[in-house]
Amino acid sequence: MLYYLFDYLEKQYQFPGASLFSFYTFRAAMAVLFSLIIAAAFGKRIILFLQKRQIGETIRDLGLEGQKQKAGTPTMGGLIIIMATLIPVLLFSKLDNIYVILLIVTTLWMGLIGFTDDYIKIFKKDKGGLNGRFKVLGQVVLGMAVGAVLYFHPEVTMRERNTTKITDDFKVELVQGEEIRSTRTTVPFFKNNELDYSEFIAWAGEGAVNYAWLIFIPIVIFIVSGVSNGANLTDGIDGLAGGTSAIIVFTLGVFTWISGNYVFSDYLDIMFIPNVAELVVFIAAFLGALVGFLWYNAFPAQVFMGDTGSLTIGGVIAVIAIIIRKELLIPLLCGIFFAESLSVMIQVGYFKYTKKKFGEGRRVFLMAPLHHHFQKKGYHESKIVTRFWVVGIILAIITFVTLKIR
Repeated sequence: MLYYLFDYLEKQYQFPGASLFSFYTFRAAMAVLFSLIIAAAFGKRIILFLQKRQIGETIRDLGLEGQKQKAGTPTMGGLIIIMATLIPVLLFSKLDNIYVILLIVTTLWMGLIGFTDDYIKIFKKDKGGLNGRFKVLGQVVLGMAVGAVLYFHPEVTMRERNTTKITDDFKVELVQGEEIRSTRTTVPFFKNNELDYSEFIAWAGEGAVNYAWLIFIPIVIFIVSGVSNGANLTDGIDGLAGGTSAIIVFTLGVFTWISGNYVFSDYLDIMFIPNVAELVVFIAAFLGALVGFLWYNAFPAQVFMGDTGSLTIGGVIAVIAIIIRKELLIPLLCGIFFAESLSVMIQVGYFKYTKKKFGEGRRVFLMAPLHHHFQKKGYHESKIVTRFWVVGIILAIITFVTLKIR
């Protein structure tokens, strides 16, 4: 909103300093500051409100050290993240940008699913929360909507690389790449590292590429569901999901800035995506909200994010990665989420297999998700969280390295 106000003031009255709002980098800086202030200033008030309403976490007895002391800690703290993200976005973003609209919808939709789940757990006294099939349905609906918009919307384009040609008088001439609608994505660690999803259906004959959405949309659904569930599983001890997500979001912010900057994308020989630079403002606000939330969520936590926060975080991260065509980097960049999810799948799968074969279920880990395994081994949760953050930083650095390693 402020962007449009200052744009008007600059054009009509040459208002001093109004031109600053035309730079998305300035608006991103303001967004991260505002989100930090909102999370810090209003976070405490939200926590007190949750305490008065007795909206506290019901802790299952898993035999973990320090677990009983967490009982009654306010949950639904994801509302802090959502509020501290959306207010700066509404203030500083170009709200007619299709990518910003997509992320606002993602935030609200996943926040609603998580809020409903938390509400049922707390007020309906149902520890199971929202039925799993409805969670999955909500993720599928979002994935379908995101996939359809990114495939069919005319403003979702990429620019082909510049080429050179020899003119009739034997001069070298630069040919500017055209803006095209495409289902191309980036494949890390490979030369000529682009993959077009339409190639998976091209074998069906001429004209089959027009139905590439049959491949693209299910892939988007799978990624949105997988990352949101991974973030949800990671939210098990104080500061783990928030800190890990902040590292991931910062990395995606750098990739978004590069992908939306013609000079740097050309220099690094990566895909240039018109209009995507505006996402930097949203990502900055989201990053500030996560860091601000950590002020209250770090050990010992004064508030838990609940599914309201974890599902929202996962959904937003997935959609950002898909928008900037870096979704194939998710297993690397979101390696913590991936490891947490994989540990649960291995544990459940092996338990069922051994129970069927030997009549008694056996475990690979002392407890799943993975962070509980280390708790069972006697590590303090602060040490676990810090080491997971370190691993997350290492994975982020390796992700940056993929810009040059082909």
